[in-house]
Amino acid sequence: MDLEKLKYPIGKTQIPKHITTEHISEWIAVLENFPEKLKTLVVHLSSTQLDTRYRPEGWTIRQVIHHLSDSHHNSYTRFKWTLTEDKPVIKAYYENRWAELFDSKNAPIQLSLDTLTALHAKWVYFLKGLNDDDLNQIFIHPDGNEEVSLKENIGIYAWHCNHHYAHIEQLMIRKGWK
Repeated sequence: MDLEKLKYPIGKTQIPKHITTEHISEWIAVLENFPEKLKTLVVHLSSTQLDTRYRPEGWTIRQVIHHLSDSHHNSYTRFKWTLTEDKPVIKAYYENRWAELFDSKNAPIQLSLDTLTALHAKWVYFLKGLNDDDLNQIFIHPDGNEEVSLKENIGIYAWHCNHHYAHIEQLMIRKGWK
């Protein structure tokens, strides 16, 4: 199978230039439903299955699940910084190094599934309370000094949910686990 398709099973992120309230509502719905959707997909996998890489040189399913928890926690914090500081430069992190830490490689996935459930419930509640001025606030990502609005970031993380879900689901289909 094509390595690029394994890396980006739903394609790379494409955020529209003009983000509508419909886009935002759709993206928030993805965030709201993601924890249960992910749990339903992975809860019955064995330890051996969880420790299977979704692609050559890629992470295991277990690492992907823990990465989702870590990444989404960081994103939630970025929303808070953006609304309480003036164009903050966010803290980037080495996600590949985090994925190699003991907890990412060994911890029960239920820890991250529970974290995602709680975090997304709080995150969605928070997002639904934002107005247009809030959504237009920006942070600076230090990689390339890129300005990112909160409304763009909602779309990025809706994509992120679907992107990693597809990694796991497509592996399960290829292996005959689904």
